[in-house]
Amino acid sequence: MKTKQAKNLNLEFHPVTKKRWADFETLFGERGACGGCWCMLWRLTRKEFEQQKGEANRQAMKAIVESGKKPGLLAYSDKQPVAWCSVAPRESFPALGRSRILKKVDDRAVWSISCFFIHKDYRKQGLSVRILKAAVDYVRKQGGKIVEGYPVEPKKGKQLMSLHGRAWPPSLKRLALLNVQGVQKPDRLCGFLFRQ
Repeated sequence: MKTKQAKNLNLEFHPVTKKRWADFETLFGERGACGGCWCMLWRLTRKEFEQQKGEANRQAMKAIVESGKKPGLLAYSDKQPVAWCSVAPRESFPALGRSRILKKVDDRAVWSISCFFIHKDYRKQGLSVRILKAAVDYVRKQGGKIVEGYPVEPKKGKQLMSLHGRAWPPSLKRLALLNVQGVQKPDRLCGFLFRQ
């Protein structure tokens, strides 16, 4: 893939639908983005996730899409899928409800951004910030009033990136944490991206 700076890319953003499933598969590749995840980590119990890494996770995500649900957005450059952002109502991610540090803040309806995946040729160019903004706009258009994300602030001396999109690059953290609602643990922050 030929790359340009993300701010100079002519990008389009579309929810993943049955029609766009092949594009999602193309972007994620044989490994399902990361270790057979297929962006199912937050949608399953840890045991289920571990048992079905790989093809079974791909089939589980495909079933979500075939049911008519839209589990996230794809970014396209020159009609090629180059990035993914998992964005859906919080109930779509039952693992969040089981987390002792990512519990709901209140009973209002919330959309969650749980994961990003950027094609290797497009990383470190600002694309993650652009797809994050597109995800927030998408939620607004769906009538959502709250979008939250779960950036991880690594402990001093630790590497920033972790598996399965649980760590966000500094540019995303700056954008996401403008209206921080609370810190539950020193190395984890829950930032609200948009709250009306």
